[in-house]
Amino acid sequence: MGRNRLPMAPSSRYITPDGAERLRVELDQLWRVERPKVTQAVSEAAAMGDRSENADYIYGKKRLREIDRRVRYLQKRLSGITIVDRIPDDPTRIFFGAWIRLENDNGDVFTYRIVGADEIDPKQGLISIDSPVARALLKKAAGDEVTVSVPTGAVLYDVVEVRYTPFPNAD
Repeated sequence: MGRNRLPMAPSSRYITPDGAERLRVELDQLWRVERPKVTQAVSEAAAMGDRSENADYIYGKKRLREIDRRVRYLQKRLSGITIVDRIPDDPTRIFFGAWIRLENDNGDVFTYRIVGADEIDPKQGLISIDSPVARALLKKAAGDEVTVSVPTGAVLYDVVEVRYTPFPNAD
């Protein structure tokens, strides 16, 4: 029980094509660039003698374990995901991959995209399909009201717009 365990895999198997490509690029970078570089550094540090007090060796071995753990995770994740690369039959409703504009009672507008758990980035409005907001939004359409339960209570949003292409930048 005292062993460190890897976090559970995200519950959703869905990912956008862009998200899957980012995972593939990360895996390639770790395997073809990072790991050989760290392996070389560990080898050089090991050649210096006493490994028990050699910080470069100890750090390098730790970094190799981290890289190998991430590589295993990415390989497993990439083999078990479903890339969603088509628009749903009813593009007026919110499903995986949708870009959504919401408005709250104060007139504040929020823009989100529903993505896979491996892709979330709250600063860019990328929310996991497993999140409470996304769950509340699924199958809704423009004009619908949505109540989202949050730790401080419930928040009411109006769905302003749903689309399956990015919104033009409003910046």
